[in-house]
Amino acid sequence: MKLGDGYKVGYILKPHGLKGEVTVALDPEFPVNDDEVETLFIEKQNQLIPYFIDKIGIHGKKAIIKFDDNNDAEAASAIWKLSIYLPRKTRPKSASGSFYDDEIVGFEVSDKTAGVLGKVVGILSAGPNKLLSIDYHGKELLIPVSGPFITTINKTKKKIAVTLPDGFLEI
Repeated sequence: MKLGDGYKVGYILKPHGLKGEVTVALDPEFPVNDDEVETLFIEKQNQLIPYFIDKIGIHGKKAIIKFDDNNDAEAASAIWKLSIYLPRKTRPKSASGSFYDDEIVGFEVSDKTAGVLGKVVGILSAGPNKLLSIDYHGKELLIPVSGPFITTINKTKKKIAVTLPDGFLEI
């Protein structure tokens, strides 16, 4: 599976014990019902490789996972620090007016008065706040996701309309 066919749901923090288990940091998008997840995809060299789950125990924002055929600490160490994904087609659609962080990368951002600002290159987390990272004439422009800045998101046209306060672009 190609990298673009999946969405990130966490990453492997470290091996856990001597029987091939790993401790995983889970993103908020990881499905709450762990019974539904039978396979996770691990990113190796820009490819998503399937790993079948033998056992999984979720503990808040972390999980301990035992994959089939990972039977010792050496096998667990081989996947240490790698990202884990699920197929994008299994992710529930985002609600109207909301979005998944990776869903809007590449969207064109326009301001009511300044016109086209650039494209979204990523979403940054600053504590509880999220910021749109936009390539604005070769410079990074950060726009808060919360608050009055974003007026509309058109997923079909891949466009985001914002209303920035006077002087915002000069900061």
